[in-house]
Amino acid sequence: MQHNPGFLQLVEQAKQRVKECTVADVQARLARGEQFHFIDVREDHEFWIDHAAGARHLGKGIIERDIETVVPDKQALIVLYCGGGYRSILVADALQQMGYGNIQSMQGGMRALRDADFPLEKDKSI
Repeated sequence: MQHNPGFLQLVEQAKQRVKECTVADVQARLARGEQFHFIDVREDHEFWIDHAAGARHLGKGIIERDIETVVPDKQALIVLYCGGGYRSILVADALQQMGYGNIQSMQGGMRALRDADFPLEKDKSI
């Protein structure tokens, strides 16, 4: 996807403030049995097509409104992902501004998950 320069500049600025992780980091956490919130911030229709097994959906359009209900502990580890790693950076930056202190954005998003043969699920409500 071709992204506009203003969007890319915004993402680059947010990257200075946000910690990133990789699919391998997520897989290692899961293998160790670590507890963390794995959140897909893509649009509804993207999530319905497929998503990481075990991920919860809170789209970029509503996450700031709903995150405190879903994850009341502002020190809990939250790993966010989107389609390619851009939107999740912006969401992570916003959540940090809301006081969440243990946020990570997964590099590469769904593309990286697919490339790594990460287990995927389809929305069961369709």
